[in-house]
Amino acid sequence: MIFYDCATAPSPRRARMFIAEKGLEIETRQVDLRNDGHRAPEFLALNQHGTVPVLTTDEGLNLTENIAIAGYLEAMHPEPPLMGTTPDEKGAVLMWNAICEFHGGMSIAETLRNASPALKGRALPGAVNYDQIPELAERGAKRLQLFYATLEQRLQDSPWLAGDSFTMADITGYVFCDFARIVKMTPPDENTATQAWLAKIAARPSAQA
Repeated sequence: MIFYDCATAPSPRRARMFIAEKGLEIETRQVDLRNDGHRAPEFLALNQHGTVPVLTTDEGLNLTENIAIAGYLEAMHPEPPLMGTTPDEKGAVLMWNAICEFHGGMSIAETLRNASPALKGRALPGAVNYDQIPELAERGAKRLQLFYATLEQRLQDSPWLAGDSFTMADITGYVFCDFARIVKMTPPDENTATQAWLAKIAARPSAQA
């Protein structure tokens, strides 16, 4: 297998943490997003959308989405389980993973990509240019605060997002909460359940991946 990564980007960090939690060592190649490495013809041949991460399997299949990479690695290496073991657990993991992506990750992306001068003309990640829409940055900031409230409510009732065990959903939520520092909107200090959850994950070796 070959893992295509970018050390500074949040999306491939999710896959790195998943790989680390599985205890796997996979050949890794860095894609230089800052200098348009994701737009190079050889990378676009792997992923026409020009985004990372990408995992090329031993059979030559290019998996270009975190959920696909996680699902593949879980099937290949089921221990420790990171996507649930019972039908209810599996459903909860996928649900909370999607909540973190849509309400957390997308909110941060809207805020950052539609306001940063450095990303002018690149309001969406990937190989195609899109103009910024300042109103989306404002909306993203509002949505992010609602996401933090959702996290806090959940974590007051549950040790981990999907239930009693650490899962892929926690990886997704953690990475986005940590990356939110780039828009200066990390989870509020008064959200004590969230802060405790973040500290638990930060103490895991995979958080350094």
